[in-house]
Amino acid sequence: MSRNKHPEETVNLILDVALALFYQKGYDNTSIQDIIDGLGGLTKGAVYHHFKSKEEILSAAFERENVPLYASLNHIRDDVRMTGAEKLQALFETSINGPQMRMWSEMAPSSDPVKNSRLLSLQYQSVFEEISPRYVQPIIEQGTHDGSIKTDHPREFSEVIVLLANLWVSPMFHACPTEELHARFDYYAGLLRALGGPELKNGSIGDVLEEHLMRFNTCSKETEEKGT
Repeated sequence: MSRNKHPEETVNLILDVALALFYQKGYDNTSIQDIIDGLGGLTKGAVYHHFKSKEEILSAAFERENVPLYASLNHIRDDVRMTGAEKLQALFETSINGPQMRMWSEMAPSSDPVKNSRLLSLQYQSVFEEISPRYVQPIIEQGTHDGSIKTDHPREFSEVIVLLANLWVSPMFHACPTEELHARFDYYAGLLRALGGPELKNGSIGDVLEEHLMRFNTCSKETEEKGT
């Protein structure tokens, strides 16, 4: 197969093949060569022209699959009917039900930050360059104006709560027993409130986190068996 003349089609082909393999074999058990072998003749050079690593492929796959989620987050941010606190609650609930958590749990990449340090770095970068400034900080700033959120440092507030939510509370990068996961969420909710934010409703968010953790543990065990 010759290289596709349209770069976006080549990228989508790579992502389609990679995603199928990540789901079938697990992320850790899939190599770049596996992806190349599944492309029906596309060369290694063509793949590396678009992506420098397997981690970048997964990150791009997340971005593509999250397009509907980003549209929902934009809608929440721009909704003139809600207070800042109401928007923040809606942002949490929408994000936790988005495709990224499901994808992560079903692909079951290692939650060891050393083993997947590149993925951790990409997520960390996303917090400061996209998630916080584009979605969270505008909501926090609105909340300080309408009185529903109390902070003199909206940017720092936004960065801290997103970092903790994405890298500490979430089981994506810090797997733990179910009891510890709920304890983390309870502490996070209390910390958010103490910093001047709204009170998070534990029920739905905590339940979804537990569901993702259980699925991750199941898929992780299955991928380990496939790799042996």
